[in-house]
Amino acid sequence: MKYFIVMISAFMYFDNCNSQNYKSKPNIIYILADDLGYGELGVYGQKKILTPHIDALASNGMLFTQHYSGAPVCAPSRYMLMTGKHAGHARIRGNDEWSERGNVWDMEKVLEDPNLEGQRPILNSTVTLGEVMQKAGYKTAVVGKWGLGGPLTEGIPNKNGFDFFYGYNCQRQAHQLYPQFLWKNENKIWLNNEKIFPRTHRKLDKGADSLDLNSYKKWTQQDYAPAKMQTEVLNFIEKNKEQPFFMYYATPLPHLPLQVPHEYVEKYLKIFGDEKPYLGNKGYFPNRYPKATYAGMISYLDDQVGEIVQKLKDLEIYDTTIIVFTSDNGPSYTGGTDAAYFNSAGPFLSKRGRTKGYTYEGGIRVPMIASWPGHIKSRSKTDHISAFWDVLPTFSELVKSDVPENLDGISFLPTLLNKSKKQKTHEFLYWEFPAYKGQQALRMGNWKGVRKNIFKGNMKIELYDLDKDPQELYNVANKYPEVVHKIETIMRSEHTTAEIKKFRMKQLGDK
Repeated sequence: MKYFIVMISAFMYFDNCNSQNYKSKPNIIYILADDLGYGELGVYGQKKILTPHIDALASNGMLFTQHYSGAPVCAPSRYMLMTGKHAGHARIRGNDEWSERGNVWDMEKVLEDPNLEGQRPILNSTVTLGEVMQKAGYKTAVVGKWGLGGPLTEGIPNKNGFDFFYGYNCQRQAHQLYPQFLWKNENKIWLNNEKIFPRTHRKLDKGADSLDLNSYKKWTQQDYAPAKMQTEVLNFIEKNKEQPFFMYYATPLPHLPLQVPHEYVEKYLKIFGDEKPYLGNKGYFPNRYPKATYAGMISYLDDQVGEIVQKLKDLEIYDTTIIVFTSDNGPSYTGGTDAAYFNSAGPFLSKRGRTKGYTYEGGIRVPMIASWPGHIKSRSKTDHISAFWDVLPTFSELVKSDVPENLDGISFLPTLLNKSKKQKTHEFLYWEFPAYKGQQALRMGNWKGVRKNIFKGNMKIELYDLDKDPQELYNVANKYPEVVHKIETIMRSEHTTAEIKKFRMKQLGDK
């Protein structure tokens, strides 16, 4: 009897320890929107698109006003997030479709040959955010768009720290939201959609009336990828409600093409009225109501955020879950979008050359909201300067895991927990981007240095005072040569020769 009582007591002790350990490690849901601009949420000043659920996150938590993406386009930005490195030290520094494998844009061939799918892979030896979370005892998942290694490479999510994966392996496949298939771990899951490819089905049928909605029917099919992904996210949360989990939700919304269930379009037709159709181009489908559709895509994402919050509340784990919402880069400028109409970049310039693909503020300054009831102060706001490479050390500290060595990031956990006096700050943030004619940028206090057209031999640095000139209209480099010199020195020291030849810039001394 005495032995039995001792065993029961021991069981209760260890069970209590496990319970306390669980409570000390919150669930983490990191939602990464795709091409969502700084100004496209109500809480960041959006006037035309309704985002009540995301705005509610800010009301219940903290809004960051000076958070930056890892890069101005998809793959490198996600790499910086996963590794805690900035572009000067990263393996993946741009989008790389790895075209030496063959015609990777032939979607018909890709359906049959997964060797043609995916981007240049992250190395399996790389310590990722997913691996850090696994080591801390978390169940990990990525749902949405991966973009860091083809299905048959070492770069797949399941080999880089994620127990579960569902979504697009390949960014090119994500150029349609009614795709033929998605991946579930290492298995291809076929969907109930016809073969409609952006580069071969990009125009209306000959003789079709561009003002007739029926002319656009082929681009709305049965299985909407964001809906399938949401189901997997909610299932993962349900399945892992009794243990700490990390969900990296890399939604494809609102990245082009313009596709969303029609009820979301109708919602905005009542607000915007009739509009000129978008007739398509080489990479994106036509759309009868482009503005209403784009707004509908963001509202669809907003509703999904609301569903996630409600799921957490229903499972009684909302108070033990931190939710972070952000975007991988600035808003798009093509494919039927109208950044100027929506003021998509907010206080920055919403036009081509200043948004996605460029290292000006509109291309890399992104919204970020963090909510954690009882820990992050409600309706709080911070101007702490941070970037994607800060996420890994922040979550490492949050879950009490060892921070990997040689990171460029600094934990912003003190800011989240209202302990700003303990918050370390960056001397600078650095970007380089070996595309769009070659670019470098550096944020140093209120100063922003931009070097563009590097591949054309331009090595001059533009200088902007972001406190006085957030739109980067007035280049004051001639007035402050000492600041320009310091920025140039830091740019030189932070750039290392890229491992992958495609990302090298000979103008910066690479061979």
